[in-house]
Amino acid sequence: MAVQQQPQQYVAVTTTTHHVAGWNTDMCDCCADMGTCCCALLCFPCLQCKTAKDFGWCCWCMPLLDSCFCFAVSCHLRSSIRQRYGIPGGCCDDCCKVMCCYPCVWCQMSREVNVRENRGASTSVVTTQVIRG
Repeated sequence: MAVQQQPQQYVAVTTTTHHVAGWNTDMCDCCADMGTCCCALLCFPCLQCKTAKDFGWCCWCMPLLDSCFCFAVSCHLRSSIRQRYGIPGGCCDDCCKVMCCYPCVWCQMSREVNVRENRGASTSVVTTQVIRG
C-alpha cells in the first residue's frame, strides 16, 4: 500500500512601510483639503492658530507675531515642520514661498501637520504570497 501525502499550502505575509520623503501635497493643492481651504478663506487667523496648535506651538499669538515680525514666524514654522518630518528644502526656499504665496503656504503646512500628526505619513503595503509545497 502506497502512502500519498497531500500538497500543503504555506502563506507568507510581508508588510513594507514607505515613508513619504517630501510634502504630502503641493503648495497649490488647495482642493486636496477643502476644509482647510475654506477655513483659510473665512478666517485665516483661525487656520494659523489651529496649525500652530496642532504642531505643538503656542496658537493664540501666531497671527500677531507673524504680522509684527514680517512673516519670520511663518518661515520658522515651515522650517520646523520640514525638520520634524524630514522634508527636504532650505530656509531660503521656505522664506521665498512664504513671501510669494502666504495663504497657500499656510494651507500646505496645515494639510501636512494634519496628515503627519493624525494619520502618519507612511503607507503600508501588504503582500500575500501562497507557496504550494
